[in-house]
Amino acid sequence: MEVHRVLGRGFLEVVYKDALEIEFQNNNILYEREKKYEVEYKGHRLNRSYFADFVVFDKILLEVKAQSGIVGEHYKWVTNYLAVTKLPIGLLINFGEKSLMSKRIIL
Repeated sequence: MEVHRVLGRGFLEVVYKDALEIEFQNNNILYEREKKYEVEYKGHRLNRSYFADFVVFDKILLEVKAQSGIVGEHYKWVTNYLAVTKLPIGLLINFGEKSLMSKRIIL
């Protein structure tokens, strides 16, 4: 919420990610940015990988958006990302609205 309060809306997604990273560091929050996950199919590693925007406390997937509105497809992406990462909780946060929008997703 602090990032949205200070920056407001209108910036690119990467700007919000940079600001979140500063907040995590300032508040001693354990996180990894752009953590790479391999996708497997029937014991085979696929050529494509998934990079989580953030993984917080080794158990929360944080997906950041900066656009007008969140659509159903975004929820599906986070659900799929949770399946790949085996993380229990996903947070979808959108900085692109007048008020910060967040949605918790549990696989």
